[in-house]
Amino acid sequence: RMREVDLGCGKALLIKESGEFHAVGHKCPHYGAPLVKGVLSKGRVRCPWHGACFNIGTGDIEDFPGLDSLPRFQVKIEKEKVYIRASKQALQTQRRTKMMAKCISLSNYNLSSTNVLIIGAGAAGLVCAETLRQEGFSDRIVMCTMDRHLPYDRPKLSKSMDSHPEQIALRPKEFFCTYDIEVLTEMQVAAVDIKNKVAVFKDGFKMEYNKLLIATGNTPKALSCKGKEVENVFNIRTPEDANRVVKLATSKNVVIVGASFLGMEVAAYLAERAHSVSLVELEEVPFKKFFGERVGRAVMKMFESKRVKFYMQTEVSELREQEGKLKEVVLKSGKVLRADVCVVGVGAVPATGFLKQSGINIDSKGFIVVNKMMQTNIPGVFAAGDAVTFPLALRNNKKVNVPHWQMAHMHGRIAALNMLAHGMEISTVPYLWTAMFGKSIRYAGHGEGFDDVVIQGDLDELKFVAFYTKSDEVVAVASMNYDPIVSKVAEVLAAGRTIRKRDVDTAIVFLFFRTGDMSWLTGKGS
Repeated sequence: RMREVDLGCGKALLIKESGEFHAVGHKCPHYGAPLVKGVLSKGRVRCPWHGACFNIGTGDIEDFPGLDSLPRFQVKIEKEKVYIRASKQALQTQRRTKMMAKCISLSNYNLSSTNVLIIGAGAAGLVCAETLRQEGFSDRIVMCTMDRHLPYDRPKLSKSMDSHPEQIALRPKEFFCTYDIEVLTEMQVAAVDIKNKVAVFKDGFKMEYNKLLIATGNTPKALSCKGKEVENVFNIRTPEDANRVVKLATSKNVVIVGASFLGMEVAAYLAERAHSVSLVELEEVPFKKFFGERVGRAVMKMFESKRVKFYMQTEVSELREQEGKLKEVVLKSGKVLRADVCVVGVGAVPATGFLKQSGINIDSKGFIVVNKMMQTNIPGVFAAGDAVTFPLALRNNKKVNVPHWQMAHMHGRIAALNMLAHGMEISTVPYLWTAMFGKSIRYAGHGEGFDDVVIQGDLDELKFVAFYTKSDEVVAVASMNYDPIVSKVAEVLAAGRTIRKRDVDTAIVFLFFRTGDMSWLTGKGS
């Protein structure tokens, strides 16, 4: 029961649930998705595009991605008519930043001492800082980052490669000044002394802390072949990397190593700009381990129709140069590819090397091990984002690493609440998306180890839903051109209900494909 209503100077989302009316902003503050096309369930609306959730009574953001909440408007019922009262500004901005505290004693702090130190300035670090301020925390907060920029929208580095840093900034510089969130850029932590609660920086500077969040993310893997030091070979790590690749690739020959999310998105972005785009991958189809072979082949076919050439089941053996710059990429199969620029997307490792002697629990792959409250084995030390493994409620609290943008936001929020002793446990459903050639694949759940894929729809038309099952249980779902089914499944899973394979394997699912009706999901499961 949702309706988009025009109030003259802007629109509102009018919602009726359990006999009560509510009115909030009609656009998701993240990327502007129309929430009327989303999913309404038990007091909240979920975005159809990327899964952010908002409380319909308050407008507050409850799941991510994005930082801002929705404006809430007054609703009055008189003589069976619904009246909405809203400010013009709220209707025009369609977003609301929560009230935040400021630091009340900043001048009393020693420069080398802080109450909360956040290592890393990605989504996890920023959401942690903002949540602390939203909860009334008024002591000093310091974020530090190796990056030269304030926190920015990292997924856009491969999806919108010519974006400048200021265009993808998550918050303007003034925001950090207003709410006393200090950001130290181009500052790398070299070690953490947990006994004395001191972070030691690479330049020798030391900072004492009371509470610590480690949100350092990951480091891209480099090629180990001959010629790896040749000029014009890139990992996409910063806006400058992405901008430079676009400039060098225009009307030139591009080779991308790795059909990862990053590799495929970069290939899609450069396909219309470069003279040629070649993609080298060890697997037989892209995304096989994540989306399965059939979906991977459908995506591969789409890329081939856009002139992207695939070289599968092979690796790079050598990068050849001419006058110091890349000229050719030699494959182990013997094929030689002309190349003016090479982008490497062969995975990443957690950026946790500086913690090896710290006493903080690190697993065999380098991930920081945390509990449901994002706390490490050391009291007062929390970790979040791509560098951690945590218990995923959806998979019976199995320790997993989920390097998704949405999940990093939630990690940061949970860590902040538990720094303040709220006792909050993480229970969110993983949600991600990838964008290629103007089309998006949405995905919810955690499909690691799936043993079957039930596909409904038409893969050739790129209009489908894929349900990933393990034994008899649906553990994840992906879709293309079938919004908002992934958000609907995410809501079912978030409610703690199980969807059985037989529920999606029977004719009843075709009701959705004929009419868009998703009532077959409602009430299903245990």
